[in-house]
Amino acid sequence: MTASSRPRRFFILLNLILGLSACSAPAPETLHGYIEGEFVYVAAPSAGVVALSVAKGEQVQKGSPLFALESVAERDLLDEAARRVAQARAALLDSEKGLRPTEVAALRARLEQTKSALSLAENELTRQQKLFATGAVSAQSLDRRLSERDQQLQLKESLDAELKTAALGARADQQSAARANVKALEAALARAEWELGQKSRKAPENALVFDTLYRSGEWVPAGRPVVSLLPPGGVKGRFYLSEGRLASVKVGSPVQVTVDGFREVISAKVSFISPRPEYTPPVIYSRENRARLVYLIEVTFSPEKAVNLHPGQPVDIRLGS
Repeated sequence: MTASSRPRRFFILLNLILGLSACSAPAPETLHGYIEGEFVYVAAPSAGVVALSVAKGEQVQKGSPLFALESVAERDLLDEAARRVAQARAALLDSEKGLRPTEVAALRARLEQTKSALSLAENELTRQQKLFATGAVSAQSLDRRLSERDQQLQLKESLDAELKTAALGARADQQSAARANVKALEAALARAEWELGQKSRKAPENALVFDTLYRSGEWVPAGRPVVSLLPPGGVKGRFYLSEGRLASVKVGSPVQVTVDGFREVISAKVSFISPRPEYTPPVIYSRENRARLVYLIEVTFSPEKAVNLHPGQPVDIRLGS
């Protein structure tokens, strides 16, 4: 190879390398972030000694029991409220009914006796009227028979009214008061059931028991969380994006997440873009200061991927699909 051909071949090789470099696409920038968890703290509105049904690190399904507080007093109140409701309902039914069958039968028997006496009094009055027409009896005797007939007739009308009243039950106002009493006691029963239900808690959704803040047998004050849950929807990735690249990302934009120990790349979507920067210059925005502005970005994962991620875990993120 001659000396004059060496520089020419060197420049050809250099141009070839530069051309290949220009044709290849630049590698996407890798952003650094971490996994964050939004926890669900489960508490009860009342106090008591706790009995746990789950352990830290356990996966629970929606509706699974988490813990229960001592509820002897609440159960006694519920039992009392249920008995009061049963008593009020029985009183309402009794007020809507008439007299008992035996009492109605006694009234009917008295009515039949009165009818017989009335028939006898009417016959006797007719006979006295005939005798009075012939002058065989006095007017006083006729008036006595007429009075006896009227007394029996009034007694019959009274018994007829009593039989009708016996089928009606209590008065309308008394029945309305009984119904109102039943509703009031049913409301008290519902409240007692609610208070007893608040003594135990179930998982609101499928989740990981991230921590138990009390142990079985400990006293839990009212309103204090007992169990913290981490549902799949609460596992999120967080990273920061510079002000200059903020316009290229929108809610719903796809991102690729790489985690140490995972061979596959996890797909995620942007779920939140902070409206405020993490750093604000003191007075005036300059070109140099704008480069220092970063915004918090959050991404979410599918439930089957989220269960394998842990809060605090570092991740690498690349924008795009």
